[in-house]
Amino acid sequence: MTAAEPSAGAAPAAAPTTAKLSLLTLTAMVVGSMVGAGVFSLPRRFAQETGVAGALIAWAVAGLGMLMLAFVFQTLAVRRPDLDAGVYAYAKAGFGEYLGFFSAFGYWASACVGNVTYWVLIMSTLGALVPALGDGDTALAIVLSSAGLWAFFLLVRRGVKEAAAINRIVTVAKIVPILVFVLLALFCFEPAVFADNFGGADYAGSLFDQVRGTMLATVFVFLGVEGASVYSRHAKRREDVGRATVLGFLSVFAVFASVTIVSYGILPMSEIAELRQPSMAGVLEAAVGTWGKVFVSAGLIVSVLGAYLAWTLMAAEVLFVAAQDEDMPRFLGRATANDVPAPALLLTTALSQVVLVVTAFSDDAFNFALDLTSALSLIPFLLAAAFAVRIALRPERNAVAGRATRRELAVACLATLYTAFLLYAAGLKFVLVSLILYAPATLLFAQARREQGRRVFSPREAVVCAVSVAGAALGVTALAAGWIEL
Repeated sequence: MTAAEPSAGAAPAAAPTTAKLSLLTLTAMVVGSMVGAGVFSLPRRFAQETGVAGALIAWAVAGLGMLMLAFVFQTLAVRRPDLDAGVYAYAKAGFGEYLGFFSAFGYWASACVGNVTYWVLIMSTLGALVPALGDGDTALAIVLSSAGLWAFFLLVRRGVKEAAAINRIVTVAKIVPILVFVLLALFCFEPAVFADNFGGADYAGSLFDQVRGTMLATVFVFLGVEGASVYSRHAKRREDVGRATVLGFLSVFAVFASVTIVSYGILPMSEIAELRQPSMAGVLEAAVGTWGKVFVSAGLIVSVLGAYLAWTLMAAEVLFVAAQDEDMPRFLGRATANDVPAPALLLTTALSQVVLVVTAFSDDAFNFALDLTSALSLIPFLLAAAFAVRIALRPERNAVAGRATRRELAVACLATLYTAFLLYAAGLKFVLVSLILYAPATLLFAQARREQGRRVFSPREAVVCAVSVAGAALGVTALAAGWIEL
């Protein structure tokens, strides 16, 4: 690892010791990063778009697609154990340094924007008691959220191993209220209400449009399925990376789907769509009374803080490994003696701070941040899935275990088709807004190349850069003209 040069005559600094994580801790990283703000917002988000039938189809599509992605990360962890920080490293190995840089930046930016949704939801939850917090986007809410951002920065900076241990404890604590919600909702379930919600309310469109409208929400709640691969350099055993990925996914999929479906048996779809976030609290309040709202709200705060911790760790790790591979400026590749990538962690917190301020100008801060988080993650996922297809068709020189099986090829193809469909489902608005973030990031890539004394772009990279800049310019124009709104 790159460290600061010691001063003349000073004793050399001790080399950072890489923390080693067990299968249980890696699985907790996956579960901890997936179970966060999204699950508590699912009832309202789904009810705004679809009824029971559309929800069942959406979860079937999302479950199958994300399971294929989980298998892709499991396979790649075994086939290419030499690659760390999975999502970024796979894109680089498969499609070159510039697209690898884009994948690293997109995944990192997605994590930073996702972290903002956590603070918005916490403040919205507390806003039921303190009206000045509003829906999490008032001046007071932004100030308090900013204080939380930097408090967690100081916590994580103390050490990766300590932060990961805290995450494992929090993961257990936050699963309990979600399971209690599902059980209580089943106990209070009304079949007649459920039947009325089956086809969707009058404002819902065709079944296809209903399913499409929920896709970004399902992406958001499943973000983190790749968490173990991102932190692969810390695994005690390499095979634990793939096992943790699949175990983490399977352990939360049924919970997410259950939270959505049982809510349709408590309130009419139109009423769920109007609930204050976290909508899970409103559903349980309708089922069992005020104590249900308080119970879910307390569970949300524990859950969101745990997910925030996991995502902060993963975001900084991606920047750190990219810098170690000389695809980001060198200063991002420095780590403390406690194995904390401090400059990357600082930049992560700083971007979250900027996005937090931007949410004040959005009509719906939470949904905007949620959808942008999902959209930013799609290109990294698509490139990782396409890399798995490439390995299955043409085994890489560094790949382990020889020729790929037909099952691996089928899984990789399905994962690629799923992520391509998600880009379509996201729509032009979020693709353009994503490019507004992607294009300026090229300056970091250019700086890294200059530090190495290399030409900034190859001809192919120059074409990709031109396309991204053109898309960003179109996005800025669309925002300025009011064609798309935040």
